[in-house]
Amino acid sequence: MFEHVAREPRLSDKVAEMMLETILSNRLNVGDRLPSERELGEQFGVSRTVVREAVRALVAKGVIEVRSGSGLRVAAVDADSVRESMSLFLRGGEIDFEKVNEVRSHLEVHMAGLAAERATEADVALLREIHTQMEDESFDVEAAARDDLEFHRRIALATHNELFLVLMDSIGAALIDIRRANLGSGSTPMTLSQHEAVLDAIQAGDAAAARDAMAAHLDGVASWWREHMATAAQAAAE
Repeated sequence: MFEHVAREPRLSDKVAEMMLETILSNRLNVGDRLPSERELGEQFGVSRTVVREAVRALVAKGVIEVRSGSGLRVAAVDADSVRESMSLFLRGGEIDFEKVNEVRSHLEVHMAGLAAERATEADVALLREIHTQMEDESFDVEAAARDDLEFHRRIALATHNELFLVLMDSIGAALIDIRRANLGSGSTPMTLSQHEAVLDAIQAGDAAAARDAMAAHLDGVASWWREHMATAAQAAAE
């Protein structure tokens, strides 16, 4: 019968939002010093307690940092911070493999095509180097898993779009455990063969073939993982 009453944002949230808008509008730059809590309170017409709560929220987001002896300053939200936050979120267990794989498939298939169009001879050489290294270290699951991750990172690098690398580092790190399990259960020959197909297509500059090869690779990895999990579940039930 009655509609829910909309809750107004807390005063501290409003102050935090206004401060964030000022920072993002480039009126404040990285490293710039902010007014003191007392001065901020006077400017916003709120208590120091409200300002303190707003600042605490922005510090938690990595937008502001508190420096001993120099007060509040605008922090640098760099790529490493984004990677770490996203990776921790994914590794928290709330997002399952199928959802990550769905995003990864769209992302990496497109990346492979772009890498085929944009990769330099140096990019291809780096890809070939890590592929050979994975072959040489295939007996060592831990090393091979790291090489596998690095192979996909270097494809992101070969797109020459740094945002792809940030996304890959965020998602790829969350899948390292799956890489270990898959390679440890015998998928290494399949993985190396599929990597070779992707690499050859990128080296040839064939974007369509690179996308097809990457799609086949990721489908193979996902199928192997599903079979591995099904086998593990069956063994646990016996």
